[in-house]
Amino acid sequence: MRNPGTIDLALDEMLVNLAAIVLRLSKPELTRTPEARRALAQSVHQYAVCAKRSNDPRVHELKSQLEEALKPSLRIVAIDGVEIS
Repeated sequence: MRNPGTIDLALDEMLVNLAAIVLRLSKPELTRTPEARRALAQSVHQYAVCAKRSNDPRVHELKSQLEEALKPSLRIVAIDGVEIS
């Protein structure tokens, strides 16, 4: 693996696999506690740092998906039967 292109490809594959793991762990039922949310945020941040130098579009798409997973889910609230955003 002395060829930089080969190393880059291997790193991209590792990033794709890592993103798949983090996406599975980002499910709401697994990130209920503040500690779990912080751990997820840290994992997504670290992934983004590594993905920054990648030229693989899959890595950047997965980075976007991970960042979306961090955003809180919005819910509809109703007061006296009237929906309020």
